[in-house]
Formats: sequence, C-alpha cells, structure tokens
Amino acid sequence: MSDMAQDIFGPASPKPGDMALQQASRPASPDSKLRVFISYSREDFAAIQAAGSVGMELSAINLRDAGEIERAIADFAQRPNGGLIVTASQFGTNHPGSLVALAALHKLPAVYPFRYFVGAGGLISYGWDQLNEYHRAAAYVARILKGEKPADLPVQAPTKYELVLNLRTAKALGLEVPPTLLARADEVIE
Repeated sequence: MSDMAQDIFGPASPKPGDMALQQASRPASPDSKLRVFISYSREDFAAIQAAGSVGMELSAINLRDAGEIERAIADFAQRPNGGLIVTASQFGTNHPGSLVALAALHKLPAVYPFRYFVGAGGLISYGWDQLNEYHRAAAYVARILKGEKPADLPVQAPTKYELVLNLRTAKALGLEVPPTLLARADEVIE
C-alpha cells in the first residue's frame, strides 16, 4: 500500500496521479492549503496517512452507505480548495455513477482509481489497467489447468497503470489541464 501512496502523493519525482490531483485541485492562492476528501476502506489507510504527510488538509470517510457519502461530500464542498480522491474500496468501485454525480453536483475535481469512473463523467483516473490484469489472471488459470499447483505460483502485483482524463468534465469544472498532464495521459476523452 505504501507504493500506492507514493504514486498518489510521492514526495520525490511527481507521478501521474500526484500531478493530476495537484493540477486539478490547485488552490487559488499559494497561501491556501489544498483540502482533500478521501473515500476509503480500511485497507487504504496508508494512502490516507500519506495525504496528511504532504501538507494537505485531510477529510476522510469510510464508505458504508450512499446517504452517508452524500452528506459528507456536501459538507466538505462548503469550503474552497477541495478535491476528492476515491480509492478502490468496495463501496467506491460499486458506485461509480453516484460518486461521479456527487463530484459534479458540488463542482469538486476528483481522482478515481479506474477508467470506468472517467467514462461515467469523472475528471481523472489513475490506476492499474484492469483488462490487463484479467488477461494475467486467465494465464494463471491456464497454468493451474495444466497441472501447476496454485501455491507454487508467484503473487504478482499490477504491472500496467493508466492515466485517463475527461476534458469535458475539466471544462465543466472550469479547469485548464496542463499540456504536461495531457502528454502523460494514456487516454483523453474530449
């Protein structure tokens, strides 16, 4: 999990997810502190700690039901300089439409874990390529069917990550996407 936190908030060289959040949610004045609202599950705690460690004002909610997230985002949106980070929690990945709609309703730039959020109207996603992971899983199934023992197969982390931007959403939020971020994107929805 610390690698994911490094990818999003890394203090060293900027990563696409870090740049996406910084560029999309940049405060109006240099003296303003970026406020981040993170939807999370218990497994995402390292990412939450990393956000606080780089000087962001942090609000976090453990997602359990739609009413709870609606109230929390509405409260969060009352103050300026805010942005959302939706992690790959079970609630978040199962409710992309409602999370994207809430971000749009409250005019909050948001970073999502998977491309299908951006396809649903979200601003930006940075996460592992799910189709690639399904292909890799199928290769494991084939190896097991050929007689290899599952316990003998190595655990593999995702190897391919993708950055997807939605320029229509950026325009609706009044955001100008920097050319450097556009150049790094694997896909741009216009």
